Amino acid sequence: MKYRDHPLLKITTTAVMMALTCLLTLTIRIPSPTNGYLNLGDCAVLLSGWLLGPFYGMLAGGLGSALADLLAGYPVYIPGTLLIKAAMALIVSLLPSLFARHPRAGWITGAVTAEAVMVTGYYLYEAAVIKEGFVPALAGVSGNVMQGIVGAAGSFVLVAALSRVDLLKAYGVHGFVKKQP
Repeated sequence: MKYRDHPLLKITTTAVMMALTCLLTLTIRIPSPTNGYLNLGDCAVLLSGWLLGPFYGMLAGGLGSALADLLAGYPVYIPGTLLIKAAMALIVSLLPSLFARHPRAGWITGAVTAEAVMVTGYYLYEAAVIKEGFVPALAGVSGNVMQGIVGAAGSFVLVAALSRVDLLKAYGVHGFVKKQP
């Protein structure tokens, strides 16, 4: 049994990642001109998918981000955020396995795809629910693209740091950083 598959560890790690996702979303917030804000929450969403796998990663990323929307005073975004961030964690947990010969390519493809889903998801959600149309919703795309870049880059920094202390190996995650000889 992989370390990450131990039931108690899985549940506690999910709770910790949910809290970390919420905390990183709420603590460093840079307002954007479109009434949103840039934050580091996507770093934890992607890390949740990588560490916990599809189901628990979706719970941690989706619920942690939705809780942040509730606490930040954006309740109208909770349903969209829950689905979008859960989808992001699912994507990054599954895509690296498709790149067995080139694991780094899988990690990068997973992060870029997840962030593209975030940008597209919020665009569609805002068009349907918030801004009442596709043209007004375009205003949020540039901010979400910046959010995606920050989230992907930050998640790679976190993963590189965790790789150095063998935490990822304990969770059965391989292939991001090559060990130094």
